[in-house]
Amino acid sequence: MDSQQVKLWESRCIEEAPPACNAACPVHLDVRGMAELIAKGDIKAAYALFCRFIPFPGIIGHLCDHPCETACRRSEAGEAIRIHELERMLSASCMEPPPLRRGRAVEKKRVAVVGGGLSGLTVAADLIVKGHHVVVYETKPELFSRLRSLTALPSSAIEADLLRFENTGIEFLCNRKPDIAMLAEEFDAVYLGIGPQPMPVLAGLVKLTNDDRIQAAPLTLASSHAKIFAGGSHRYDGNYSPIASLYDGRSAALSIERVLQGASLTANRENQGSQPTRLYVNIARHAPLSAIQPATPAQGYTLAEAQREAARCFPCHCLECVKVCPYLEHYGAYPKRYIREIYNNETIVMGARKSNRMIDSCTLCGLCAEVCPEQLGMGEVCLSARQGMVEKGRMPISHHDFALRDLEFSRSEAFAFASHQPGHTESAAVFYPGCQLAGSSPEHVEKIYAHLCQKIEGGVGLMLGCCGAPAQWAARTDLFNATRAEFHSAWSALGKPTIISACSSCYRMFTDHYANVAVEALWTTLERIGLPDHALLKSHPLAIHDPCTTRHETAVHQSIRRLAAQCGVDLIELDGPERTSCCGFGGLAAFANPTVADKIIDQRIAQSTADYLTYCAMCRDNFARRGKNSVHILDLLYPSKNALPRSDPGFSARQESRGRLKKRLQRDLWGKDLHESLPEIDIIISAEVHADLEKKLILLDDIRQTLLHAERSGEKLLDKKNGHMIACHRPLRITYWVEYTVEKNSYLVHRAYSHRMELEMVP
Repeated sequence: MDSQQVKLWESRCIEEAPPACNAACPVHLDVRGMAELIAKGDIKAAYALFCRFIPFPGIIGHLCDHPCETACRRSEAGEAIRIHELERMLSASCMEPPPLRRGRAVEKKRVAVVGGGLSGLTVAADLIVKGHHVVVYETKPELFSRLRSLTALPSSAIEADLLRFENTGIEFLCNRKPDIAMLAEEFDAVYLGIGPQPMPVLAGLVKLTNDDRIQAAPLTLASSHAKIFAGGSHRYDGNYSPIASLYDGRSAALSIERVLQGASLTANRENQGSQPTRLYVNIARHAPLSAIQPATPAQGYTLAEAQREAARCFPCHCLECVKVCPYLEHYGAYPKRYIREIYNNETIVMGARKSNRMIDSCTLCGLCAEVCPEQLGMGEVCLSARQGMVEKGRMPISHHDFALRDLEFSRSEAFAFASHQPGHTESAAVFYPGCQLAGSSPEHVEKIYAHLCQKIEGGVGLMLGCCGAPAQWAARTDLFNATRAEFHSAWSALGKPTIISACSSCYRMFTDHYANVAVEALWTTLERIGLPDHALLKSHPLAIHDPCTTRHETAVHQSIRRLAAQCGVDLIELDGPERTSCCGFGGLAAFANPTVADKIIDQRIAQSTADYLTYCAMCRDNFARRGKNSVHILDLLYPSKNALPRSDPGFSARQESRGRLKKRLQRDLWGKDLHESLPEIDIIISAEVHADLEKKLILLDDIRQTLLHAERSGEKLLDKKNGHMIACHRPLRITYWVEYTVEKNSYLVHRAYSHRMELEMVP
């Protein structure tokens, strides 16, 4: 994975952006976290969090001008959270704020602070924890002299906040009006936070405005003198802002610390102060709620009232992708964290790569990008990671081995086939059903092909095979390229006709990865040439599920809906085609992580009690596998004698059906008689054992080969306890074990299992 691309992906995930309230607060108080703790009733933790951001919790708790409330997103669904009232409740909760502790500085410096108000004492509080020596000069008899006259602020709150300075070593010199020039000579840095009063003593020392205010840089509060910084309420016109004064002190302390360390004053300060946020919040998910009114307004919220008010907080998060994707939800985080984990998983030199399964569990369906405000898709990230891991030989083959062996079957002589329509030497078009439809309902393939041959002039060829989607999803570039080359060779031999694709995944592969191949969806073709006369009229409504691989194929969506209407179906829309979800098969997720794949399909099933209609064979089969009544559009267009809905045929039956379909078509249409590759033997498998084999990805053909190998070679064991024979066979990479008995020339399979193991002989 390219590191620059990784950074770009990370930057597009906005979940770590601050909520609007936090961003609007000049000192970025974690309002969301504080509200969550209050809602839980954990007042001690909420107060500790408040104190971590606010050096004077008592004063700010009573006086804060709360710009955060103006920005609160809850105001768009009811009324803004009364954040200031929550702070007031915390500050009045009779708790003593934790004391400030002097830190240890590598090289202790001396800093003078002129002004014992909020900004000046914030500088003192922030620098003392850095280990510096601080001297505070106040011209009035007491610290916080201006605030003491405010009726909204009890003196007890001021005294409690000042207790934080005990044992810090800060020198407080009240009734002192120092010479600023001398301070600049004596101290390593000076902060002037003396409010709006004129400062003629500084003339010639620092630049002043026309009204004798200090000219200080807005971001750093640095003056024209290298040692002098200035801030506080004199920077602001209009009403006095306690939180703005506190912010000035914090900004100045940061600047002074950087000067003392010889660091840049301006680097990495773009997130400082009040600002907008990129965090997206879907307000529509939340019902409007009014603010909680305190029973006694003069006293503010009780603990119970504060809990109820804090519980109105959403809280603000994006997580739009996590809310719709069980895969992203399963691992308990969000894309930015996943991207970091995936990148680390690929780039580590030593240690276990614990994220391999997570990388392979994504369906690559694109729903996350569809709902993301920044269009970030985890499928792109995971596929890139798979490619890098496969190229480096670090991705275990076991996650995708079964699917790739199934692909090999579809590419082999057992299924692959290409020919002009019987009696034709050219093809105006070629029908490409895909491997999954051919396995799920081969009778539909035959009926469609007959209908196309009847309706389309110039000949309709037939191509059986696999488009290579499993190889592309597994990031097996070599195998995908080989599959494409085989297709191009067979397609070129037919004269490069337009492909009529019945499979959504094949359609996507041809569109995205097969250059110069013209492709049309079967559904738009059928709408153009007309439906068969025996299309089924369905009376009850069906909920339509669009395959994720056609997410943005508007023409396909419209054709399917018109075809359904012609069959008399009243459709129920779920999320609409653009917001459709995967059935769990995409990206081979079902093989790498069946648990996650089942969560994906079950979430989709739960969206409606109606039977489902789809036009993807694997979607239909997966719905059926999880107990949902579902029909393929072809079940309506080409109805079968069998009762609907059909059950899931399973992996074994799908592979068997492909092979038999080819033989039947070659025999009935092209007059070819092919011999069976393996002798037919009668195998009896109960429904319970069959379900177990499906779960273990053991095919009927694997069972057949193992039994034939045992009977021909005599390599089998007898379990004397139950009289069962145990056969073992390893055709390629996997060893299969079958426990069976022979009953009247039939093989009754009791159980089977497989494992991947290689033994090395050590001399």
